Amino acid sequence: MPCFAQTNQPASARINQLALLEAFIDHTNDVGYDIYLTSPDSARNLAEKALLLSEKIKYSLGIARSYSNIGVIYWSQSYYPIALFYLNTALANVPKGQPLLLSDIYSNIGRVYADLNDYKKAIYNLNKSEILAGTDKLHLGEALSEKSYIYLKLKNYAKAIDFAKKSLKLDQSVGEQMGAAIDYSRIGDIYYAEKDYARGLAYDDTAYRNSVKLHMNRLRAGMYLQYAIINATKGNYDIAIEFAKKGVKLYNSIGIMIGLSKTYKSLIESFEAKKDLKNALYYERQYNHIEDSLNTADKMRSTQLIQNYFALNARLDGLALVEKRNEDNKGKIKFQHTIINMLLVSLLFVIAALTVTFYYYKQKKLLSKKLQQQKRLIEAQAANLEVVNNLKDKMLAVVGHDLRTPIANLINISSLFESDDLTVTEVNSLMRDINPIVKGAELTLSNLLDWAGSQIKGRSVVPTNIDIHLLGAEMEQTFKHLLNLKNIEFKNQVQAGELAFADENQVKVILRNLISNAIKFTEVNGHVFLSTGITAGKLIISVTDDGKGISSGEIDKLFHPGTHFSHFGNSGEQGTGLGLLLCKELVELNGGQLKVTSETGKGSRFYFDLPLVK
Repeated sequence: MPCFAQTNQPASARINQLALLEAFIDHTNDVGYDIYLTSPDSARNLAEKALLLSEKIKYSLGIARSYSNIGVIYWSQSYYPIALFYLNTALANVPKGQPLLLSDIYSNIGRVYADLNDYKKAIYNLNKSEILAGTDKLHLGEALSEKSYIYLKLKNYAKAIDFAKKSLKLDQSVGEQMGAAIDYSRIGDIYYAEKDYARGLAYDDTAYRNSVKLHMNRLRAGMYLQYAIINATKGNYDIAIEFAKKGVKLYNSIGIMIGLSKTYKSLIESFEAKKDLKNALYYERQYNHIEDSLNTADKMRSTQLIQNYFALNARLDGLALVEKRNEDNKGKIKFQHTIINMLLVSLLFVIAALTVTFYYYKQKKLLSKKLQQQKRLIEAQAANLEVVNNLKDKMLAVVGHDLRTPIANLINISSLFESDDLTVTEVNSLMRDINPIVKGAELTLSNLLDWAGSQIKGRSVVPTNIDIHLLGAEMEQTFKHLLNLKNIEFKNQVQAGELAFADENQVKVILRNLISNAIKFTEVNGHVFLSTGITAGKLIISVTDDGKGISSGEIDKLFHPGTHFSHFGNSGEQGTGLGLLLCKELVELNGGQLKVTSETGKGSRFYFDLPLVK
């Protein structure tokens, strides 16, 4: 993790350190923005971490970009009012001299208002975005694309097609593939609205191919829904049903409830047209369930998001609050000492009276006993603080060492690329090679921040019904690149519908760490398995690999803060051992236990139990 400059360092060293921190924040925000369509939860975690670090060093550009990223992520999940809250907060934090960032934020605000059907405010914000974009083709393309979306909803197809084609041309001129994919989809929608199905299908096919190539899951799910609607319009109900089922599966995996509702509606209409009332009734129940739960889910989600926002501020204020409390405690102790001295002086004036002397003698003994108890308590607290401080020093040393290498490698690659010593192809090759190291460093940083947050503020658990099969599918996508690099086969053996009652975000942290470790210690061409079973009324979740295994002596040390350790992975991957400590804590918070069985040379099985759904 990046360290903060100390006041006794030379000014030049502090400036260099600050520049490195700002570069790290910018990189974190870039990565989060790149993955928000495929992994919105992971992208939001990155944006929140960038925000915390930006607030600590008062980096206004990082603060603005972090808030903007969080707003865009919530827009992608259809939480429009919350998205507006974060985007407007981003506007308030943009430093001077950043017209393109302002253009980007206004464009995103315009899109949110468009989705809320407030077209007047949408056009107003998009006009501001276009002015701020100036001659920048990328940002102009974004503003024009959103305008085409609004005019499509207003049924002004001539303006809609004009803006969409201008946006496509601009995106293609600067190589913006994701924006171009959205433009293709938009043009297809417009032609469909004009009932020009042949031209609309041609553009939709291009958009679909790009969505698969670029892993744009939200767009691909929309394409499935579009194909279902068009085929149903043409009377091809079986094909429409096939596409709609694909859309249901994908919308479900990325958690977009509104898209899921629309796709269920398409299925109902197709089955009704086929006179298949049994399936129509089944999907009608699914649709009603989604509609009934949407308002409740949105309210719960909104409440949780507000809590998350205040939790971010609380974490920023946490260290200052601890220091303030320490000062308050010192003042109280000093006041107590003053009272004690006053009592002792008073005793000297009344020593002649035996009864009074005896009374004050008893009071002195009682006070002395309390002071001894306080002393023992302070000594115990000091000893505990020393243990925690030593553990912190050890973790910071290891994490600093682990993060130095990937950051140094990225800086070296960037320097070589800037000086034209490397071609783009060579940079791409080097970046693919360093990606596992950077991923490991990101996981290390995530674990450390999570661990540190729990030590400062403690944890809360918000249990819900979670589908372990869907979490396994998400994990497979998260580690797809690492699995491909070592040609490891990931087998999700969990049946769909295996539900546990636990905190979903915390279970994701547990699975990310266990699967990351399994990949790290598994040889090339190996296997990693995710499976479940039910024992004594609890769901047992297992991550198993056929890697190098762990000796019995090392197993006893894995889950203790004073003895935990980490080995290099089979491909040189590094770690701190903090992940397993974090997993153990999170499992126990959710009412379970984390255990491991392993045999050297044959692999390991990490498994934990969670309550079944209520």
